[in-house]
Amino acid sequence: MTTLTNHQIRLASRPQGLPVEANWQRSQEPVAQPDEGGVLVQTLALSLDPAMRGWMNEGKSYIPPVGIGEVMRAGGVGRVVASRNPAFAVGDAVYASLGVQEYALIPAAEVRRSGLAKIDLRAGSLTQWLNVLGMPGMTGYFGLMDVGVPKAGETLVVSGAAGAVGQTVGQLAKIKGLRVVGIAGGQAKCDWVVKELGFDACIDYKAGDVRAGLKEYCPSGVDIYFDNVGGDILDAVLARINRKARIVICGAISQYNNTTAVQGPRNYMSLLVNRARMEGMVVFDYADRYPQAIAELAGYLRDGRMKSREDVVEGLQSFPDALLRLFSGANFGKLVLKVAD
Repeated sequence: MTTLTNHQIRLASRPQGLPVEANWQRSQEPVAQPDEGGVLVQTLALSLDPAMRGWMNEGKSYIPPVGIGEVMRAGGVGRVVASRNPAFAVGDAVYASLGVQEYALIPAAEVRRSGLAKIDLRAGSLTQWLNVLGMPGMTGYFGLMDVGVPKAGETLVVSGAAGAVGQTVGQLAKIKGLRVVGIAGGQAKCDWVVKELGFDACIDYKAGDVRAGLKEYCPSGVDIYFDNVGGDILDAVLARINRKARIVICGAISQYNNTTAVQGPRNYMSLLVNRARMEGMVVFDYADRYPQAIAELAGYLRDGRMKSREDVVEGLQSFPDALLRLFSGANFGKLVLKVAD
């Protein structure tokens, strides 16, 4: 039997600002076989997410940082190629925390922690299982439904509207009867979320004044703001919120590569004046309810009420450059790294 080789990308050092080539180490090693209860998965595609930048930093967070010398953490979809676990058969399509590598050996003790789960490709494509049916979709679903608590007729604003989380949030809010205004970078992205996804309006933050756009498109104020970017855009929205508004803090991509202190909201007193609530959310807290969200979102994909767009980059070795696309806004839709067919 031919021994397989596993190519990997490891974290060599912690970035200061944007990650550079020196922060990565390319390695390879023979592919080992699983232990009793373990599973070996061939990586087919990986999810590239802004949160990965935070995982590279030292310090306390909602999840331990990636250690120096460790394979870079990444969620992905793959195919079981060897199994000593009765719950998984060779050939099963699965999702798990696979890491930036061609093969992921998941020991019995790590099966649950890795999130290893079978996926149904009849419900969505591989890339959709990294988008609307994967972590971004779960983030959008529970962030909106549990933290945002939407009510029909309200106005929702979502930043990063053409990204992985934003596209799910906006479409789901429309399905629930809300008025939806997106914020995105570039006319093409704004046109897409309005004409294809059905948002009511979109503000191009690269072309104009976000405050003026909010005044034009949210004349009655903002009831829910789903924040993916932080910084100046968060401040602009805080100036327009209504009484009892809900601010969902999902991410702050504008701040992730700062070499100085993170810029906090200057207009936070608007929360007091409007008796509003700002709450952070981490998707892992809802893991036991993923099947509920997947079933609902898959239904919307099936009946055409929801669409998805993935931006696919090919090749494991493309990972360092592909990751940077997130922070320049070069990606259009959910960024996915294709590793194998």
